Amino acid sequence: MLTLLFDGIAYGMLLFVLALGLAVTMGLMNFINLAHGAFAMAGGYLLAVLMQQHGWPFLACLPAAFVATALAGALAERTLYRHLYGRPHLDQVLFSIGLTFMAVAAVDYAVGSSPVTIQTPEWLRGRFEFGEGAWQLGMGHYRLFVIAVCLVLALALQAVLSRTRFGSRLRAAVDDPRVAAGLGIPVDRVFLLTFAVGSGLAGLGGALGADLLGLEPSFPLKYMVYFLIVCAVGGTSSITGPLLAALLLGCADVLGKYYVPKLGAFIVYVLMIAILLWRPQGLFTREKR
Repeated sequence: MLTLLFDGIAYGMLLFVLALGLAVTMGLMNFINLAHGAFAMAGGYLLAVLMQQHGWPFLACLPAAFVATALAGALAERTLYRHLYGRPHLDQVLFSIGLTFMAVAAVDYAVGSSPVTIQTPEWLRGRFEFGEGAWQLGMGHYRLFVIAVCLVLALALQAVLSRTRFGSRLRAAVDDPRVAAGLGIPVDRVFLLTFAVGSGLAGLGGALGADLLGLEPSFPLKYMVYFLIVCAVGGTSSITGPLLAALLLGCADVLGKYYVPKLGAFIVYVLMIAILLWRPQGLFTREKR
């Protein structure tokens, strides 16, 4: 039982990092980017190429995945997404879904449809065992590493958004771009940097999750619903909401698939529907008056 809870927490933390960029663009920029999973897939494949073909160490591949996908996100924001700011959400959804299918087809053509396996370093393959019987706790080294990295990212991002000048500029740019620009805030650059960081976080999450979640061309479509569930249940007005929602989703998914394997992810969807019927605005979003 304790081992399942630990695995669910690790899975939830990974989902949090993967969905964090989408939560940022939806909540802070009011932009729906359903191609977010494509950046996560790009980070995973970049990790695989650097490790398997170029011999890069695992720890060096993680920042490389973040930087590369952040640059790709900045380029996409400058050339594609910027033209859709202020457009109806349906236009944004259709456009980003189209980009997702294009990315899936391109990766399938380039590398094939077979799943890619990642060989983690030896020091991440071990496992700690505590206790005995039903209360035995098994903690894999890699899952501990994922939890630690995700916690650091969550705390760092929360500090940046709430305690730095950039965070206040971003909130002002979202509330009223014209007034913010009139006050001297470079709105275009703020949005560009925000979108790039969100894409970079997706790429880092994809690199971290390549071993746990698997890596194949259908990755963006397979996990798109999970990203949306995290944002819908947790809300997008803060970092805490998606974090707690991802932990809830991860534990429910792992426990459900273990105790009721025939239902698969059905339990997650039932839980999501129940929560949204109870609180349509999300668990951790204050209801507007």
